[in-house]
Amino acid sequence: MFTGIIEATGIVKKIEGNGTNRIFTLSCPFVSELKTDQSLAHNGACLTVEKVGKDFYTVTAIEESLKKTNLGLLKERDEVNLERSLLMSSRLDGHFVTGHVDQTAICEEITDRDGSSIYTFSYIPQANQITVEKGSICVNGVSLTVFNSQEGKFSVAIIPYTFAHTNFNRFVVGTVVNLEFDMLGKYVMTAALNAQLPRDF
Repeated sequence: MFTGIIEATGIVKKIEGNGTNRIFTLSCPFVSELKTDQSLAHNGACLTVEKVGKDFYTVTAIEESLKKTNLGLLKERDEVNLERSLLMSSRLDGHFVTGHVDQTAICEEITDRDGSSIYTFSYIPQANQITVEKGSICVNGVSLTVFNSQEGKFSVAIIPYTFAHTNFNRFVVGTVVNLEFDMLGKYVMTAALNAQLPRDF
């Protein structure tokens, strides 16, 4: 379980193939604190730490993860957002995030708003994957508030701190990002669909 509050960014040092999987070697500021078998979200996708060295660690993404996330698009020297799993004693500063990416989205527009930046993303709408005005969304592992919610499209506002401390500062129009829709919203929509209730109940 995660919160969508990014601790640091990591740098991809090496990518190796292993059948249909990919092994990623990364560096990050808290490598010395990592342990094997630990869960670590990479751009919002939960991966298991397999090996820890002096200044690196490795994780493996299976074929299913590569298909459903932007991990398969990573290249050496790319920057990824990192978050370690939630401690039960921690404050929940973002929202509940599972680290299971629902789908990818495309950055359609970036607008400067004199101190903040507005990012607009498009995605493939599905029955239980929707955004709600002022609701939560996880973009590349970052917990954000939705506005201008439309079918298959939404916007978020990025403050300078988030811009500086996540890989949002590398986004351009066309960048592919990972989305995890709000957990409670997914459960409500799934329950409604199973009960064959109208979506506007």
